[in-house]
Amino acid sequence: MTLPLELWLVRHGETIANANRRISGWTNVPLTPEGILQARAVGSKLNGTRFDSVWSSDLQRAIDTARLAYGVATVDTRIREMHFGDMEDQYWEQADPTLTSALLAFESFHPPGGESLNQFRDRIMHFIGDLSSGRHLIFTHGGVIRMLCMEFGIDRFLKNASLIKIDWTGRRLISIEES
Repeated sequence: MTLPLELWLVRHGETIANANRRISGWTNVPLTPEGILQARAVGSKLNGTRFDSVWSSDLQRAIDTARLAYGVATVDTRIREMHFGDMEDQYWEQADPTLTSALLAFESFHPPGGESLNQFRDRIMHFIGDLSSGRHLIFTHGGVIRMLCMEFGIDRFLKNASLIKIDWTGRRLISIEES
């Protein structure tokens, strides 16, 4: 019998880009004061839980959330947010409505100069495929969490500093704790 793979996914705390409704895939943006409080609050949801590994995207907002909520995490570029190419740092309201509609629908989206949804999915799935069985804590981004949830039929975009627990082996949701 195969041991289960359990993922505890944390979306980073609020950033300046989130607060200003700017697109910030690979753009490094800091947490806001509210994002710092949110990240610390996530820590209370993790107290006493044993993890086989702890991971973070290499983007500063995820690293800072990990540090404030848990401590040191192993950094991996494969769990960073989608690369939005020419859309990076644009205000949502000023971005091409055809592109933002495709992004919100999360299908057939490929921003100019960025990565396609298939490339994004492949990168994330490569990371998941390298995990051993056990419970893994992962500090990452809304798009990454949404992509992973879609693998078992849930289309969900979580608020900042939310925690979602997934039985990856059984492809089922264990729980969602939104901030």
